Amino acid sequence: MSLERDVSAWLPRARAGLARADLAPQLRAVGRVERIGDGVATISGLPDTRLDELLRFEDGTPGIALKIGEDGIGCALLDHGAAIRAGSLVHGTGQIIRVPVGEALLGRVVDPMGRPLDDGPAIAAERMDPVERPAPGIVDRDLVSEPLLTGLTVIDAMIPLGRGQRELIIGDRKTGKTTIAIDTMINQRDSGVVCIYAAIGQKSSGVARVVRTLRAQGALGNCIIVVGASDAPPGTQWTTPYAACTMAEYFRDRGQDALLILDDLTKHAIVYREISLLLRKPPGREAYPGDVFYLHARLLERAARLSAAQGGGSLTALPIAETQAGNLTAYIPTNLISITDGQVYLEPKLFYEGQKPAVNVGMSVSRVGGATQARAIREIAQSLKLDYAQFLELEVFTRFGTMVDERTAKRIAHGRRIRAILAQPEYNPLPLALQVALLLAVAERKLETLPLSRIPDLRARLAEAMETRCPHAVHRIAQTNTVSADDRAAIVTVLDDCIATLTPEA
Repeated sequence: MSLERDVSAWLPRARAGLARADLAPQLRAVGRVERIGDGVATISGLPDTRLDELLRFEDGTPGIALKIGEDGIGCALLDHGAAIRAGSLVHGTGQIIRVPVGEALLGRVVDPMGRPLDDGPAIAAERMDPVERPAPGIVDRDLVSEPLLTGLTVIDAMIPLGRGQRELIIGDRKTGKTTIAIDTMINQRDSGVVCIYAAIGQKSSGVARVVRTLRAQGALGNCIIVVGASDAPPGTQWTTPYAACTMAEYFRDRGQDALLILDDLTKHAIVYREISLLLRKPPGREAYPGDVFYLHARLLERAARLSAAQGGGSLTALPIAETQAGNLTAYIPTNLISITDGQVYLEPKLFYEGQKPAVNVGMSVSRVGGATQARAIREIAQSLKLDYAQFLELEVFTRFGTMVDERTAKRIAHGRRIRAILAQPEYNPLPLALQVALLLAVAERKLETLPLSRIPDLRARLAEAMETRCPHAVHRIAQTNTVSADDRAAIVTVLDDCIATLTPEA
């Protein structure tokens, strides 16, 4: 009798559950793996699959459809997928890749799918946004009008950047490209600019060094690190910059300022070439596929300053590219130079001579930032680039022991002091007020009697003296990007005193 009572009590609930269930026929798209290897797979079936659609293998591994052809679908894996074999089932999702966005990502290290790599908790995303998004239209953009200070005197004084600009950092391997990017990120600690660093094909040790540096400088909490490591599947590395850009656009669309570092797009192009050749796409110049220019153009065009009607936010892109033996005319470097608004070129010769940052001022240019340069620097450094270029030409002749007149000797001595001011140690970006003081010292020829070896001491002593003797001037310059007559006089007084303590008596 108890069994009958249990059944009679259960039947009404079962009938109600069946009434609510959707028992209509369901159509599911299922394909099969024909070939797999080296991080890519060829799939048969799935006739309705679209380009860049997200696919799911039977073991849960995601993939992205990068080639649609009569002979099947070419798919790049977004995970290692060790269990996938020929004959494994594949399901279409009808969606493109989406990544988590929101402030919960700040201070975290994640992969392009938004999964934590820092042993922290899962990301509590505000929403999931697609990695591929159209660039803002012309009517939605505004002029680049606000400076983005890097803390590097050679860039802020001679190759200034603006918020919403795309500036290429280019140079040979191991010349300090990533260091410039990290210095720029450190300098945004208190500027309100959110930084997103995309490590594309980088070694895990290199990424760990970047994270340690940012944490030591107190800047990691303002950054998002997106990692497509060198040992990750090629599809993951290919997706990394697009995922990072989507995370950055979240802040831009909220009216904030964001900085996107892409380190580096040369490796990204190589990964795309690898995937394309494995998928048997027709190769072009240097075996790159024909759409490699579009690959980066559609990414970098998403960097912009939005109009007030769109919130007024900005996304600044600093892509990094690697050259071979200083060859700027190679395929990928020329593509990126033509896409971006200027380039900062790092020369190996300067690096080996000890001039760091090893920026070649003559071959570097900012096609937008000149109009956005901080007025505090613009008023002082108007002729600095010309004076430095003339010095570099004159210095060549002195290396051959050529006799020079007194006027030329003074110009060379002045140029060497400009070069000493432009050099600075890594991971030590300078506040705007200190840059102004150093540039004032050069512009007003106050360093002529100071030995070159004492200029680093002057920089350190000047930073301390300005914080204690004219803190209000330092604060006003940082807030307004301008130098009043009173602030300039106060800085010159501190500068004279510091120089006097370091200058040897005659």
